[in-house]
Amino acid sequence: MTQASQLSPELARGLLQLARALLVAARNWTLYPPEHSAVAVTVERLCDAIRKSSLGSAFGIGITPDALLIDGTAASTSDSAIVEAAAFLHDRDLVHITFLGDISYDGVCALLRVLALDATERRERGGPAKIWAREGHPSLILEQLDYEMILARREGEVAEPAKRDDLWRSIVLSIAGAQKAVFDERAQQRLLEIAGSAIDIRELATAVMAPRVNLDGSPLITSQAAAVIAAFRHLTSIVSVMAPDRTPEVMTNLAAAAAQLDPHVVMQVMQTEDDPREGPGLVKGLASAFDDVKVAQLLATALALDGRASDRLATIFNTIAPDEDRKRRVLSLTRNLLSETDFGKAGQFQVLWASAEELLISYNDKPFVSEAYRTALDGVGGRAERMAAGELPPELPAWMDSLGKDNVRTLSVILLIDLLTIERDAVRAAEIAVDMEALAEDLLMSGAYGDARAVTSALAARAGAADAIGGEACRQALDRLGESNAMRETAALLGDIDETGWEAIGGSVAAIGPSSIEALKGVMASEEETLAVRRAADLIVGFGRVAVARIAALVDDERWFVQRNIAQLLGRIAAPEAVPLLQSLLRKGEPRVARAAVSALCGIRDPSAARAIHTILRAATGDVRRAVIDALVADRDPRVVPMLGRIVAESHPLGRDHDVVVETLTALGTVGSDEGIPILAKAVRQRAFFRRKKLRAIKEKGVGALVRIGTPRAATALEEAGRTGDRMLKKIVARQP
Repeated sequence: MTQASQLSPELARGLLQLARALLVAARNWTLYPPEHSAVAVTVERLCDAIRKSSLGSAFGIGITPDALLIDGTAASTSDSAIVEAAAFLHDRDLVHITFLGDISYDGVCALLRVLALDATERRERGGPAKIWAREGHPSLILEQLDYEMILARREGEVAEPAKRDDLWRSIVLSIAGAQKAVFDERAQQRLLEIAGSAIDIRELATAVMAPRVNLDGSPLITSQAAAVIAAFRHLTSIVSVMAPDRTPEVMTNLAAAAAQLDPHVVMQVMQTEDDPREGPGLVKGLASAFDDVKVAQLLATALALDGRASDRLATIFNTIAPDEDRKRRVLSLTRNLLSETDFGKAGQFQVLWASAEELLISYNDKPFVSEAYRTALDGVGGRAERMAAGELPPELPAWMDSLGKDNVRTLSVILLIDLLTIERDAVRAAEIAVDMEALAEDLLMSGAYGDARAVTSALAARAGAADAIGGEACRQALDRLGESNAMRETAALLGDIDETGWEAIGGSVAAIGPSSIEALKGVMASEEETLAVRRAADLIVGFGRVAVARIAALVDDERWFVQRNIAQLLGRIAAPEAVPLLQSLLRKGEPRVARAAVSALCGIRDPSAARAIHTILRAATGDVRRAVIDALVADRDPRVVPMLGRIVAESHPLGRDHDVVVETLTALGTVGSDEGIPILAKAVRQRAFFRRKKLRAIKEKGVGALVRIGTPRAATALEEAGRTGDRMLKKIVARQP
């Protein structure tokens, strides 16, 4: 899309913050109950982001699959939050959202509730706009995709369902993934086409089953069955919305496709219980769609593979063919099919078939459990009655506590860390690293700082281990986490967190690494030295010289207090790399900034720091020079003496640097350290035939500095100067009290 114009910086910034807040709030809404503190915090932040963007007036956002628009102008997609928010809203069939005036907390909660609906339920209820008209809030207006236009597709508009293109792969990945799959219009049309072909349904089921295998390649039957169920449910839900009259045809196609899959998987599918909330049951409908031939094919394949009839097979057989007449018809077909196989021609087949026939026909719904387990189950009711009467086990409080949300969350953290620890496949390790990154974001946003520290420490350990599987993916996950909105939100709360939380955050920041400085920099924009500023500064300084490049951009901030705070940070880091930045701050001409910058330079043990002070003293005048001198002597720290001596040594005292030398000699006297005596003694012994006035000023300042130092060594130096100095120096010394 070609952009005729760009959003203003303020509008672009506000939209970006809104997108970030929406993604975090939507994620927390699905992870925690509405009354959870993490949800309340993120909803409030989303409200605040909307208010800052709308400024109390009507504010509309257009939605495309990969962009957000305001008045037809797309926001920059350089930040992934814009793209993710656009895809998130578009996948929920929205094309425009209008915020009317001041948004309310209840309005945002209602919006998140609609966005969290399952795609099938949302579309069955008419779409988000129609749901909002009935259950929404007057502070928002939602506009949705035109469903009628989607359903009125023309013949030939959709690609062949069997075409294995990017859209096919996207559908397979969405169904096979752990998250709920949400499909756009093109994917829905393709699924509708796939539902019309038993061959393509089988191909889809085979594709989603493929990843569910053990390391040795053996199938994970339960997981494969779950994947098949997911694929079949997506197909039936799409058909029920877009072409409900085709439902019987699709069920027949599903049964035909299932008959061609691994019979063990199909048996597991047929044992799956239907969700009563989904209306007509998929498994029940699938069983009804199996004709005698398909049941016989399934039964023959299962018997040939296993070599016998099991209780489990009898269960499935009874589900598909509950009446006895049909059972006998199917068994007759099954025997005919098996008679043509090696299994049917084996000598023991007749014996095996007799036992199989007896089991399959005489099935009586007996429980397929061991006697010990059955006895234990029979005793459950009695134990429940005893517990209700007051006989509670002493372990009950601990059991109940283990089901609390904090313990469940901690268990999730432990399990995910263990998965990363034992993973030996690089691709899978990279996927787990991404999952841990998302988990860490959620933990930070919900205030679970201890668990966040455990996750980030595990990622850092893997990233720092030499040749570790997934190490680079873990490092990239930490880098993204450091610059994430969750980290920025955590940094903003540094002043409100107790010591335990602060310690945990410090551990997380140390594990994440220098990328977290991007989030911490925002806290430094404070005129007052708050607890948050001190804590953020401690974290940044903890990274040492590598932090210098990260905070360099703040030197150009126009606010004097930001410049001062950065100068103080650079002084605490005390790395030679900070000298150019401090020089830049000195040139700003702000006395308060100059004082902080000079103090920082004094703490850097590098010749370049002294040259920087010398340069500013030579160039500055008035308040700035006074601020520099005051900074040099403020703490009377003897460690600044070598720097002051270097300034005197590298200056032209009777030339252009006269004022600099005079100020420096005065500063040496103020510091009052014996280390400055040799510098002063050398300065007062200078001789010259010309510029006698400047020479006198230097001698007077030097002698005055020795007097102020007042130590025995200073007295000895004065005595020596009065005895062996030139005539001018002797007179100046003689006038001293």
